[in-house]
Amino acid sequence: MAKGTGFGKTILIGDQFVLEEVPAIVSAISYETVATVERSTGEGWTLEDNRIEVPGYKEKKKDQQVHSIDRILEVMNIDVKKNPIKITFGGTLLAGSGVGASAASCVSLTRALNAEFKLGYSIEEVNRVAWQGEFPYHGIASGVDNTASTYGGLLLFQLKGGQQHFEKIQTPKPFEIVLANSGITANTALLDEITEKHKKDNLNLFTWRLKTITTQANDMKQAIEAGNLARVGMIMSENHKILTDMQFSHEKLDYLCMLALEKGAWGAKVTGGGRGGYMVALTPGEKLQDMVASAFAKEGYKIIRAVIGGS
Repeated sequence: MAKGTGFGKTILIGDQFVLEEVPAIVSAISYETVATVERSTGEGWTLEDNRIEVPGYKEKKKDQQVHSIDRILEVMNIDVKKNPIKITFGGTLLAGSGVGASAASCVSLTRALNAEFKLGYSIEEVNRVAWQGEFPYHGIASGVDNTASTYGGLLLFQLKGGQQHFEKIQTPKPFEIVLANSGITANTALLDEITEKHKKDNLNLFTWRLKTITTQANDMKQAIEAGNLARVGMIMSENHKILTDMQFSHEKLDYLCMLALEKGAWGAKVTGGGRGGYMVALTPGEKLQDMVASAFAKEGYKIIRAVIGGS
């Protein structure tokens, strides 16, 4: 029997357009998925998914999950007909849209399989396999979620000429955020269709928006490195407005962002693919974090408190 883990994540900017080679700022969060792999009898693989979830999430993602597991096993050249296994998922990360739940499951499973079958994978190889496991969930997977889940930390991630590039972002000190779940499970694979529709309907406007978001991402990186969190929050809220205009938000996400700002958050935006899942609020200091988190919890929303950044 062997175990593997994968971090959840939140994206502060660039979420929806990584495939368009827009830079994204992504951070792992301390919540994680744990996969256990053990030998079993019979033939093939079985799954026991014990992750806590947004109601209905696991059922909606069931077919994608099966294809993902099959793809990971294929890429790793593991013959489960000859070596049947039982896979168990658990951990502290909520299974829901917007926090890298699928990536965390792919990374944790890859690590558990690597350990159980003594394959000796490097961290780069773990990341590559987990990326392959992401395709059934996303249609085309950029690699941003699995990279954060594999390596941890605060990262700048960008595709350049189809190649994945990422670098660690250093901050003067860690800072607090709050994520709140809308309760809406988004179909991530359909989000690419929305992007294509924007391209088709008004290419000039689409291009301008991507240039604006690219500038915002680069400005945010500089602000994070300088410890200018007021500027970071301002950019987050400005970016959310663009995403709302492009229909990547949801009325519940807009409400949660508004509530966060009313309670003193320095910035708030949808995080992840959008149209459901989570939003993220910038709440430096434990007192502000508690104030915003309590406001969400009071209305029944599932929340994640996290601290990101640092050296």
